[in-house]
Amino acid sequence: MKSLCLAAAAALAALLLAAPAPAAELELVKTLQGKGKAGNLDHLAVDVKGERLFLANKANDTLDVFDLKSGKVITQKPGQTAIQGVAYAPESNLIFVGLGSNGLCNVIDGADYKIKETIKFKDDADNVRYNPRTNLVYVAHAENSLGVIDAKSFVLKADIKLGTTAEGFVMEAKRPRLYLVTPKPSQLLVIDTEKNKVTNTYPITKAGGGHPIALDEENHRVYVGCRDKAMVVILDTETGKEVGGAEIPGGIDDLHIDLKRKQLYASCGEGFLVVLKIADGDKLETAEKVKTVKDARTCVFEPETSRIYLGVPRQEGKEGPEVRIYQVK
Repeated sequence: MKSLCLAAAAALAALLLAAPAPAAELELVKTLQGKGKAGNLDHLAVDVKGERLFLANKANDTLDVFDLKSGKVITQKPGQTAIQGVAYAPESNLIFVGLGSNGLCNVIDGADYKIKETIKFKDDADNVRYNPRTNLVYVAHAENSLGVIDAKSFVLKADIKLGTTAEGFVMEAKRPRLYLVTPKPSQLLVIDTEKNKVTNTYPITKAGGGHPIALDEENHRVYVGCRDKAMVVILDTETGKEVGGAEIPGGIDDLHIDLKRKQLYASCGEGFLVVLKIADGDKLETAEKVKTVKDARTCVFEPETSRIYLGVPRQEGKEGPEVRIYQVK
């Protein structure tokens, strides 16, 4: 009997070893080699039609522009001190960059990379987003406000008072509604972008230190990446109720949703790029954890090409930072 049990166990082990590994969700297909100092990078944006990538090279105080076809650096726009947020407006070929502690938002011409305008805030111009439906640019800044800039005239049309420091935010495409995360206190703000005012405030209790946010508009869900207890928290956009969540590696800074495949991509400064499957019943399941490097914490997902662009700080022996390009299978 004992020999039969041992034989059965050995056969089972052999089957498990022979079983194919789960198919990878992400494939590293290209690496763009940049130039510059070691140190932190910040946000990225993609020009799909022009096949360009824009990277906030914070360590180098430059806006780095890559040619995605050749993989080479087109230019490094100097003087972008403490650069953080980047947004691209394809209709006008303009790049809007938030210059962190300088409190500035530069408007850069996408043709010759000259500065067309500088909008001044008091301090800490961080996340920047462009709304193609309204042709408005939103800039979170340190006066506990969200600045609203006309992308044509560059006039500051409004400054929405938030009451606390803003982090990530995202806009609906069909309704005049914006969702914004604040880390302290841990909460989600709902903003009416026609009235330019906060209409609802919902506490986030499962975790604190919320930074990035992703939106599933059709299913009325927002996904908030938190650092204080590292996890993604799911909230109902209509009620503010927390309906689920999942633990992730530490140091998240970007979170993107792939509506086609029903999954999330989280770049975590602890050194992982994580794929989270969105299952029925507001469940999140970790499908893959790609090992990257420490402080590789910012990325952008481009849904047309199904590619993820991950910013990687300069490593030993390299001439500058990298952008790793992953193809979603």
